[in-house]
Amino acid sequence: MSPRTPRGGIEAVSAAVLAMNRRLEVREVLQTIVASARELLGAEYAALGVPDDHGGFAQFVVDGVTDAQWKAIGPLPRQHGVLAAMLHEGTPQRLSDVREFDSFAGWPRAHPVMKDFIGMPIADGEEILGAVFLANKQCPRQPGGGCGFTQDDEDLLRILADHAAIALTNARLHERSRELTLAGERARIAHELHDAVSQKLFSLRLTAQAAAALVDGQPGRAKEEIRQVAALAAEAADELRAVVVELRPAALDEDGLVATLRTQAEVLDRVHSAGVSFHAVQVRALPAAQEEALLRVAQEALHNALRHAGAGTVSVTLEGRGKGVRLRISDDGRGFDPHAVRQAGRHLGLVSMRDRADGVGGRLAVESEPGKGTVIEMEVPGG
Repeated sequence: MSPRTPRGGIEAVSAAVLAMNRRLEVREVLQTIVASARELLGAEYAALGVPDDHGGFAQFVVDGVTDAQWKAIGPLPRQHGVLAAMLHEGTPQRLSDVREFDSFAGWPRAHPVMKDFIGMPIADGEEILGAVFLANKQCPRQPGGGCGFTQDDEDLLRILADHAAIALTNARLHERSRELTLAGERARIAHELHDAVSQKLFSLRLTAQAAAALVDGQPGRAKEEIRQVAALAAEAADELRAVVVELRPAALDEDGLVATLRTQAEVLDRVHSAGVSFHAVQVRALPAAQEEALLRVAQEALHNALRHAGAGTVSVTLEGRGKGVRLRISDDGRGFDPHAVRQAGRHLGLVSMRDRADGVGGRLAVESEPGKGTVIEMEVPGG
């Protein structure tokens, strides 16, 4: 830390570092870095670019520009001018007027006017992960700006970039770990599919052979065997439909919990004979861990209702409760005795659902009776 950095600056940097390291998704980390840098250095505009291998940017986030302005600006910038200098040479840039940079080539028509500029590479050893850059230093004594970035600003930004590299690397490792977990889960489902459908098809073949042998001599029994063929074929089809749904990638990060649950309910309603409905009421965004837990519990409950309970209708409701959310999945299936299930050691996923609820500070309630369906409720307090 620069000896000229005031105590308030140290606390601000500490808060920014903590904020970056609380995020696990790469996009969230990038946005937090940009917002923190802009606030710490008092800039009007801030941006961060992660380069790709084709002269452009794989990711590019901004702060200080409205959505309408960003849309009007047009395509993402290419790696040229001062951006290229930071990314390719790995050196910081501090300019009193970015427009005077040797290779400056102008901006799109809707681009805001920028003058004083500071940029810093974000590097992990020799690898440049990206670059953060800020423009138009805002000074209280000069309301119109133009006071320029200082050496103290550069020192502060360098510290932030060092921590940003750690946070970004951790986020990438987290996403890679999640991808590997998903790949392992898909492999498990594929194995289950192979076993379940292979058994159904084997039984189907034997039953069809028996029916063929009985057609001439015992037509009554042949008809019964053919009915069994149809039933086995339907079961095999159900297994295939269910596993296709399970293999669909969850769009939680991109679409949010409500849209993801609605999509999955619509898909299940199409591929199963049971009717599956979804309803959401005043649901606000939740921390990522809570949304994922709610999604997994809903998926487990739907799986049980459709594949084990023989439900004719399943209803999924997501309802806002203050800062939190209540999830409710009810079905009209055969139901069960929760106490007897626990005693017999057959949990139907109840243990994993309770663990997911407990893990995010929520609670899970299960109501069921033989012949009277099942209701599963999970409530989380929110952030």
